[in-house]
This record gives sequence, C-alpha cells and structure tokens, in this order.
Amino acid sequence: MSKTDSDRPISCYHCGLPVTSDHYHLEDKRFCCAGCKTAFEILNANDLCTYYELGDAPGITPPAGGTAMKFAVLDQPEVVNDLLDFQDGRHARITFNIPDIHCASCVWLLENLYRLLPGIEHSTVEFLKKSVTITYRPDKVNLRTIAELLTSLGYEPRLDKETVQQDADRQARRQLLARIGVAGFAFGNIMLFSLPEYLDLKSALPDSFKLAFSILNFLLSLPVLFYSGWDYFRSALGSLRHRTVNMDVPIALGILTLYIRSVVELIARSGPGWMDSFAGLVFLLLLGKLFQEKTYQALSFDRDYRSYFPLAVTRRSSRGDETIPLKDIRKGDRIVVRNNEIIPADAVLIKGQAEIDYAFVTGEAYPVRLTSGDRVFAGGRQTGGAIELDIVRNVNQSYLTQLWNQDVFQKDSKPGITTLSNTISRYFTLVVLSIAGGAAIYWSFTSIVLSINAFTAVLIVACPCALALSTPFTLGNALRIMGRNGLYLKNTEVIESLASVDTGVFDKTGTLTDPAKSELIFQAVDAEKIGSPPDKIFLMIRALARQSTHPLSRKIYASKMEGSLPDVENFYETPGQGISGRVHNHMVRMGSREFVSGEGTGTALVSEVWVSIDGQVIGVYRIRNRLRPDLESVLKSLGESLDLWMVSGDTENDRNTFQNLFPDSHRLMFRQSPEDKLNFIQKLQSRGRRVLMMGDGLNDAGALKQSEVGISISEDINTFSPACDAILDAQS
Repeated sequence: MSKTDSDRPISCYHCGLPVTSDHYHLEDKRFCCAGCKTAFEILNANDLCTYYELGDAPGITPPAGGTAMKFAVLDQPEVVNDLLDFQDGRHARITFNIPDIHCASCVWLLENLYRLLPGIEHSTVEFLKKSVTITYRPDKVNLRTIAELLTSLGYEPRLDKETVQQDADRQARRQLLARIGVAGFAFGNIMLFSLPEYLDLKSALPDSFKLAFSILNFLLSLPVLFYSGWDYFRSALGSLRHRTVNMDVPIALGILTLYIRSVVELIARSGPGWMDSFAGLVFLLLLGKLFQEKTYQALSFDRDYRSYFPLAVTRRSSRGDETIPLKDIRKGDRIVVRNNEIIPADAVLIKGQAEIDYAFVTGEAYPVRLTSGDRVFAGGRQTGGAIELDIVRNVNQSYLTQLWNQDVFQKDSKPGITTLSNTISRYFTLVVLSIAGGAAIYWSFTSIVLSINAFTAVLIVACPCALALSTPFTLGNALRIMGRNGLYLKNTEVIESLASVDTGVFDKTGTLTDPAKSELIFQAVDAEKIGSPPDKIFLMIRALARQSTHPLSRKIYASKMEGSLPDVENFYETPGQGISGRVHNHMVRMGSREFVSGEGTGTALVSEVWVSIDGQVIGVYRIRNRLRPDLESVLKSLGESLDLWMVSGDTENDRNTFQNLFPDSHRLMFRQSPEDKLNFIQKLQSRGRRVLMMGDGLNDAGALKQSEVGISISEDINTFSPACDAILDAQS
C-alpha cells in the first residue's frame, strides 16, 4: 500500500474526507464512516489494495444507511427484465449509470468486480458516459446483490439510465457555456481596457489610469485562469500524475507561460502584458471545444441512425412482406429474420425454429434453442431458418453499435497511423521544451531578458491548439461524409487504415455483380421428376430459398408465384456450398452440383444453383450475371492507387467479361472456397501488402477479418458481421 496514516493523519484512508470519529479505524488506518471501513475491508480481503495506488484518496464515501430497501425492487423479475440488456438463462448483461466515477482508480476497481463477487464474469467501464456494463451469471448472483456491492464500494448505481445520462450531458453543456461566457466577458473587457495600448495613446493617459487598467486586467484574468481554463490544467496534472503526456499538457504549458509572463510584466511595470491574448486564447479554445461537441453530437446522430446498421428489415403485415429501414421498426411490429441475420430489437418468437447465437453479446458462440413464446434479445444472430418475431422494445441502434465495437471482435492488427496523435502527445512537449531551452541558452550570451523572452515565446507560439482540434474534426467529418455517400465505417481508425492500403481484393457475386439485375432461368434435368403439380415443387424451392440471405437464394425467392409458402424444418446452410431443409416431409437441397448430387468440383458454382428433392436432381437454376453500374470507372479509378485482384467461388464462365476490367488475367481467381480466399489474403500480407477486401459478408467473413480493411457490401437485408470494418450500401 502506498499510503500510511502519517501521510494523512486526519483524513479517511479510503475517501480522503476528514475523520470525525475514532470508532471507524483498523490498525493504523482511520475511516470517516463505517461504509468506508467496509469498502477497505472488501478490497483488502480480495487483494485489491492496488486501488489506493492509482490516485490520492480515490475512494468515494458510501451512502449512509442500509441499501436493503433501496434495491428491493430488483427482486421483482419484471423490473429486472426491463433493465437488462440481455439474458439467456446462462448469462445476463446490465449497464449501470454511476455518476460517481471520477478517476482511473474508479475504472480499475469497477473492472475488477469479478474478483469481489463470484458470478460476475467481466465488467467494462465507459468513463465519459460514467457507466459500467456488467456480464454475470444469474444462477450464481442476482442483480440486487451486484447493486448492493457497488453501493458498498461507494458507486451507487442509478437505475433510471436515460434520465441520468441526459442530466449529465445537460450539466456538462451548461458548465461549458458558463466557462465560455466568463472567458468571453473577460476577453472583451480586457481588450477595452487595453485600447490605449492598441492605439498608442499611452502618453495621453496619466500613470494612475495605466495602473488602474493593469489592475483591472489582472482581476479579470483570474476567473479565466481558475475557472474557464482550469479543465486544461486539471487534465494535464492528471496526465502527469499517471506518468503520461496528453495533448492538454503543452496547451496548459502555453497558457500558463502566457499568463505568468503577463503578470510579471504588469508587476514590474515593464510592459502592458498580454492578458487580452491570454483571455482570448482560452475563449477561443473553449469555443473550439463547444464546436467540437456540437460536431460530435451531430456525428453521433449520424453514427447511430444512418451508420453501422443502415440496412432494412422485413416487416410482415396484412399487405404482405415489406422492406423498411431499421429505424422505422416499432414496438408491436412483426418481422422476419432469416439465417445469419441479426436480431435488431428485443422481441418474442412467434413462428419458426430459433437457434440464436449470442456471440455478439456474450463473446461465446453457442446456439440457444428457443420455442414459440420465448423472448429473443437484440444482438443475437439467427443460425437456422427464417423465424417470425414480434417486437417488444424499440430498436436501440447505439446498443447494436456497442456490440459491433466489442473488444472480442476487434482485429489483432492495429492501424499504423492510429499512433500519430499518441506519438505527438508523448513527444511534442519534450521537443517544445528542448527548442525553448535551446533558444534561451543561445540568447543568454546576448541578454538575459532576450533569453527569457525567447524561452516564453517558443512555449506560447508552440501551443498546439489547432493540432488538438484538427484531428477529431477531420476524421469526424470524413466519417460523416462517407456515411452520406453510403459507406458506413465502424470508427475513425478505419479511415486511417484506408490511407495505408495498397492492394484491393474483390469477391464477384453480390459484390461486382448486381443480383437484382441478374437473369434467372430454370432448366429441368428430367421433367418427369418434377412431378405434378409443378407449382408445389417450386413453392418448396422458394420456401427453402427464403431461409437464406445469400444473393442467389434471395434471387430465387424473389421469383413470385401464386400460393403460400410451406414451412421449412431442419434448415442448414453450408457456407460456400448450399442449403438444405425438410419441406412437406421431403428433403430439399440447393447449391453446388457436388453438394446436391455428390458430383462435380467440390466448389460452389454460384452461376448455377442445382436442386434435388429426396436425393433426385430435378434441375438447375442458371444465372446470367449483370455488372453493377459504373463498375468499370470505379475499378479504373481504384487501379491508379491499388493492385486489384478478384477471387470468386464461381466458374470461369465470366472470365472474358472481367478480363476487360482487371489489368492482368492472372489477377482473376475462380473456384475459390472461403478458406481459399482467407489463405490468399494471408499470402498477400506475407509479402508485405496491406489489403482492402470487399465481399458480401457471408462466405467472405474470414477474408474480411484477415484483411487490414474489410468492407461488406449490403443489399436490403439486415446482415451483420463483426468481421467487417465498414458496410457499403450496394446502391453506392
């Protein structure tokens, strides 16, 4: 432990508040209340006293009185169900708002809750939002126990999440506006009192007026220093205390140098000082912060509602199935979710066999079998056939965004340019101090006054105000501009990665070709095998195709015909091969020739889809692909900066078409399985290439994740893959 009673003889060891009673002590440590003593005992018993090494008096005074009645409401299942983000019987996930989070020690302690309470699996703190997300085992610990533990440690959770967040945002905004107002008032008046200096009217004023104006300027500068600009100093001190250097360190250094030099000149009566520049600098910095906040607010709206999940979902109504934007889903709507699609909102299963993969939520890829009437939580992925759900809670796209950005789905490789701002923050101050010191030494041989002026001038001029704001503005606006044009990025790091790629690899079907414009022709192998009536057979085929999100399955399903579709049982999809299921007690298989009949090359021939019923091949769908509009000009433009390749699971029927689009025929690779695509990306990377991969997000998931930047092409379906870094609207 880093603290002793001698260091703080009258302060609480846990929270730092004055100790008013000796009843709460333990050996040589004193505590202000029983709650702080209990919190220390919990930490000490679990070997978590490192908590006290992360800052001075990091603890928070726990609320007085018991919490038995306060959290008794968490014993009611209906209340818990409304609060939980997710639960499946084995895991549960809750996000608590904790306004008392205030420092690194708070984060450290809250992310080590699993060591304090068996049943808690892990916890993640969002410091800026002052929230903690906890995943726990409901069979080992209940939510009330977790809330009481947090309260005993001094971090009482607020259960009304939305109100707390709105209040915190509103309070922070008011404080920023107040600081801007104070700095602006001081800035304007200091400029007014400095008007004689601007107009060189010093000789026209008596010395008493000059002194009065100097005193007024000094008094007006005090609230600017200790109120408006104090956040920069607090941030810089916090950074240095934790042995790091952030961008606020050189900013605070520049502001403080400007202020001290002005005060010295005013006291020494050697000059007017630069109080106007000091107040103006703080005022403009705060205005920049306000502008940055407004930009991020608008950007957050774009990211939540026009980014990440811009895709549509199929809603079922009396008029039939219709495709609507995800944001238009409302409580009570009935939606259809197919294989590999994400569950966009909490819902109740109405029809179908649900096998939900909650890996996005829990990090564990195991399917959960559900029956009609069971609750399905947002973020799960259906891994079986199509199911119908009734929405019970409106879509929370920021929650879906949070799932996409979980650490478990982050790529191992880190973009090289992301270290730019960290590198600048780390070395900028050292470089500036070195230059300032060198200038001071150089001019010290001429004049001490000139040496001091040179030293302070470097510190003032080198204040990285523009640099501190330019990166988030640039990347944020780039993110927004791309979103407006149909390219939705996971985060700003993807922009930096895009700048470094030198090789582009494209899938063909659904990526370079447009499934909506392809021609579909069914050729019967033996007309007699189709049987009578043939419409029943085609309805069975459409019913099976409806379960899949593959572009060719959607194309076959889109071939409208009269009659209601039968139910499909035991649906299964083999990536890169085909789909199968039982319809009307008949086993129907669709896909590559080998998948259907056992004959062929063993790769998916995606320009033709073979169909068999009960092991008898009845025919084949032949697809004539159509290229996406303006593809030639797009590839030509990309080819100026990237080496382009195409890898496809299709046959070589379209080789002649694509030879005109790619520079060399050897850059066209056909009959490639998903594993072949992944291996090809790895081969390119072993040669030092940085790869941009574009695919449909289904059979290309491995290649998308392996590449430096993976872009998934999206049609009008709600597919979702953590492997991709961006989603590109197919119409763009």
